[in-house]
Parts: sequence; C-alpha cells; structure tokens
Amino acid sequence: MEQTLYFVLLLIALCSVSECVQRQYHFINVLKNWTEAQRYCRENYTDLATVDNMNDMNELNELKKSVNDGDVVYVWIGLQKTSVDKWQWSSGDPALYLNWGPKPEGEDECGKMKNGKYHDEKCSKSLTFICSSSNNMSTGLVFVKQEKNWRDAQSYCRQNHIDLVSVRNQNENQQIQKFISDSLISDDVWIGLFRDSWQWSDQRNSSFRNWRSGEPNNGGGNDNCTVIETKAEGQWNDFPCSEHFPFVCHEDKLILVKENRTWSEALRYCRQNHVDLVSVHSVEMQRRVMNVVKGASTEEVWLGLRHSHILGIWYWVSGDTVCYQSWAPGNGTGDEDCENTVRSGAVQSGGDQRWISRPENNTLNFLCTNYE
Repeated sequence: MEQTLYFVLLLIALCSVSECVQRQYHFINVLKNWTEAQRYCRENYTDLATVDNMNDMNELNELKKSVNDGDVVYVWIGLQKTSVDKWQWSSGDPALYLNWGPKPEGEDECGKMKNGKYHDEKCSKSLTFICSSSNNMSTGLVFVKQEKNWRDAQSYCRQNHIDLVSVRNQNENQQIQKFISDSLISDDVWIGLFRDSWQWSDQRNSSFRNWRSGEPNNGGGNDNCTVIETKAEGQWNDFPCSEHFPFVCHEDKLILVKENRTWSEALRYCRQNHVDLVSVHSVEMQRRVMNVVKGASTEEVWLGLRHSHILGIWYWVSGDTVCYQSWAPGNGTGDEDCENTVRSGAVQSGGDQRWISRPENNTLNFLCTNYE
C-alpha cells in the first residue's frame, strides 16, 4: 500500500513572536513525474514549492533531517524552464528598475555595474563584486575585492553576507553609485542581476536560484524541471520532467481577494472565511505581500492596518504593534488624517509597493491570512 509521509516545515518569525510567513512546505514521499507532482500539489495544497530566498532554502534543507530513507536523493520543486528569457535579481526581488547603459542585445546572462549603469556580461568573467550585508549599518553594502565569476560571487555573498546586491529603484542606484565612489572602486563590479528562462509553477516572480556549480546544464538535452539534491547541500539540478521523484508542495497562508470592499467589509470577510486581514511585521513578510498583491485588480490592497485618531497611532488588527514600517512618503505620519476621516492602511499593488493611508470607505481588493 502506497505510504505518504508529510513533513511540515514551518518558517520562523522575524519581527514578532506572533509573526509567521505565509507559506508552509510539505514533503511528499511518493514517486511522481513533475507534472503529476504539480497536479497533486494543486489538488491538495497550493502548488509545487516556490522558493523566494535563502531563508526558504534553509527551511527546505531541513528535508535532509526529515527524510529517513537514505535512497532519496532528488526532490522535485516547482521551477520549470520556459522559452522566455527575462532579467531578474539574485535576491528574489522583482526587476522593476533596470538602469541599462546600452540595452543588452547578445546572449550574455549576467549583469555588472559601470559608471552607475548596468551592462550585460558573460557570467564566466571574473570581476570584483558588491554584496548586500547586515554588517555594514551605514550602507548595508560590502565591496569584495576578490575577482570571481558571477556564480561564485553569488555563493560568496550568500555564505558571508546576504546576497549579491539588488537595485530596486533610482534612489538605491544612486546610493550604490555613491558607495562605489566613496570606496574608490574604479573597475566594473558584479551586481545581482541575471537573465534566465525558468519560471515557478505558481507563476510567482521569485528570481531566487540555488543551482549546483555547473547547473543547469541541460545534460540530457531535455532537462526542463528542477530538483533539490538532498546530498549536495540542498543545491539544485535540472532533470527531465518525466523522471519520478518525491516532491515538495507549498501551502499559501496569504489569500488575495479580488473583490472591492471597504476596509470594515474586508475585515469581516477575512474573519468569517479565513483568520484575519494580514499583518506585516518584517521585510520578509512585506516581500511576500508584494509578490501576492501584484495580481490585484485595484491599485491598492487593504492590509490589517488601522489608525487610531484618539491615540494618534497606527496598529495591526492582530493586536501587534507596528514594529516594521514600509510607508510611502507622506503617509503614516498622522498629518494626512487631520480631516477626522477614519483611515486604514493599504499596500500599493504596483510601483514601489509601499503602504499608504486611505479613507476606510474606499473599496479595494484585500489580503487575508490563514494563520491562527
């Protein structure tokens, strides 16, 4: 009789003890090809696993501890090759701002910065590079004066800092230009920009990749699907989709409701049909919210964020304080609330996707959570 083992890997809070990110991973120890695994995950959970960043990858690496069968080497995740190339950031941030010098026209698949502009380059070239880092409190950047190819530079940044640097807007581009100038860096440097044709099964824009050295290499000529190698530090390999392996599903805990309701109506809907309007307590949760709300049909999406006119503070309906903030300029200060209108918080579904203050009787899409 076919046995199915479920290993639920819960992600950890970053800002508050009540914080949970929106995704649960489930390991299914049943052999299926990639398409069968995708169907199973969509019928029983949300989809085959999407991985947004190293935090997610570290959780998936726990599979090695959970899998008792030493014969399990390869595990399907939801990354599949398509026919469309696009530029992305190594960190998983969407490539919304691209400050090209000459537009890339060749087949070079990695990005470097030169005089504040981006240029495409062969990934095998050796250059110095810039990592994003929590160790440098003033800039969040570290210049590494070692010449490495793009993939090795990425690995170095992930092992020693956070990742190769992402540039999400013009302001960040100017900050990095200033950092390069202040650090007297005269050469071209790798940034976290790369191009590939891989897409997640759930259509998320996550550009995070964790390929094993030399992969993907399409060694079989038709290697269009992705596995985690449990005996290779959880790095990834490309395989023919027809192979049969165990797999990992994910279950989303954030639900975008594409109905236009006032904030109070949205709150009532979430509490009746799910758990609550979503609270955002960390950069990681904000990043996940940004991924989900891109599918909204309104320019803003309600969050569980409310303003108390009497106390003059913003608070989450979950009862938590607003410890992490991502307000758009001119919002969240209380100055916009002088007309005594009841205000609630929403997130922009496009652009920089910052939080904004809106009259609670506006009708918007909204984001529910399924976490207790």
